[in-house]
Amino acid sequence: SEKSISRLLYAGTPAITLFVIAGPVGDPVNVTKLFLLGTIGTGLLSLLIFLRKTLFTREKALFSSSIVSFILISLITNFTSPAPFNLTFYGANGRNTGFLAYFFFSIFALAGLALNRMENFKKLIYGFFFAGAVNILYCLWAWQVGDFIPWNNIYGQILGTFGNPNFIGAFLGMVIVGFTAQALQPNLKATFRIVIVGLSLVAFLEILASKAVQGLVVTFGGLAIVVFYWLRSKINSKIILAIYVVLVGLLGTIAALGALQKGPLASIIYKRSVSLRGSYWDAGIEMGRDNLLTGVGMDAYGNNYRRYRSLNAFTDMPGPETVSNAAHNVVIDIFAFGGLPLLLSYLLMIGVTFASIVRFTKRNRHFDFMFVSMASVWICYQVQSLISINQIGLAVWGWLLSGVLVAYEISDRSSTLVAKKNKDPKIQVSEIDDLKGNMSALVGMVVGALIAVPPLAADMKWLGALKSQNLDTIMSALKPSYFNPTDSARLVAAVSGLQSNNLNKEALEIARQGVNY
Repeated sequence: SEKSISRLLYAGTPAITLFVIAGPVGDPVNVTKLFLLGTIGTGLLSLLIFLRKTLFTREKALFSSSIVSFILISLITNFTSPAPFNLTFYGANGRNTGFLAYFFFSIFALAGLALNRMENFKKLIYGFFFAGAVNILYCLWAWQVGDFIPWNNIYGQILGTFGNPNFIGAFLGMVIVGFTAQALQPNLKATFRIVIVGLSLVAFLEILASKAVQGLVVTFGGLAIVVFYWLRSKINSKIILAIYVVLVGLLGTIAALGALQKGPLASIIYKRSVSLRGSYWDAGIEMGRDNLLTGVGMDAYGNNYRRYRSLNAFTDMPGPETVSNAAHNVVIDIFAFGGLPLLLSYLLMIGVTFASIVRFTKRNRHFDFMFVSMASVWICYQVQSLISINQIGLAVWGWLLSGVLVAYEISDRSSTLVAKKNKDPKIQVSEIDDLKGNMSALVGMVVGALIAVPPLAADMKWLGALKSQNLDTIMSALKPSYFNPTDSARLVAAVSGLQSNNLNKEALEIARQGVNY
């Protein structure tokens, strides 16, 4: 089972990050990634059933329990929320981070927890590097030659396979950090080191081109962590390490103040979007406080923003006409979605992972490039999640690495990795057992595809109807069914389009349907 899980993880997770469809869909990023996330996630779930006992051993039970609690609580919010079930289940249009996405994020975390062998950890991090290298090369081509993906780029900057310069900036920062940890490993061939450094330099220039401040924050913060581990492996002086930590902390504080429009770096770092985030954070916190036990429902932030925004958000910034469907802070989003119970289960998962990092760090002074890569990238994701939105291609790595880091620390503690760092013992797997694992995963993936495909199918049907410019086809595309779940954004677009073409009777019919929904 671990062999099959590992195969799905190191091939499937990069595929989710890279997968976009442009042309036949209106949303080339989110519905496509949700479809692949569900397909691979259900395949993993079918394999985890065979390993269910190993996931609840004494060392792993706390992490597994936090994940199971998160799933159950988020499921309950689907039924307690006044928001439409389609919204809380599939997620808001253009986000698709409802219950389904978080359920599969949780499955990826459990799949990471199931790993035990060094070769599987290595393949996983190399899969991350592959996704990073493809994005670096693609962004370089789009930046210097022109984007060959025919999507509507409203930003005028590189998008990567995320459809947004902020997301690609953060991801490239995470890749640079992971690459740096790999480049610092001893006995690495000079050719590989040159390639890694070259890709990292290109990625940094792309971050500058994306104008994504969070990309710079992730890069410099992550590099500071990698350098800390490297220095710690080279020197025994606690004083030098303490000085380094103090200096990094001081620079980090100055940078944070600059982002808040204070201090010497304010003119360089501050962006208007920071002030907007303050308004979004306030609204999310109020949603959670007012619905402390149940929240407002998964991905239902947008339905409640106007009700909970502050007076300042209405009268000043961002203003009465501006709305948001996310708090731009994952922790606050989760608090708004499911109240205190969901927040505590999420923080427990984060806390268990962080405790594993601390335990490994205290126990090992040598520079374990695998651990440093995974830990620094995970911390970068957590930092990014405090100032941004959960995007499926990014978030899947954050959740997966949570489970992987716990598993890595447990394996190291039990000396299975300490004694066999360079070579795992060969484990013979019979062809019958391997076939069983592959068939189980395949059946799960088919089921997962059927579960996750409705938003993608609906998006394709709607875009096709718009291109047809046929009234009957457009009206048919709005009729709800399993493969065509109702969506507020499509209803609003339909009313606007019909009314602008003087089809007021049809526009009124769809408007009433939208109000009822």
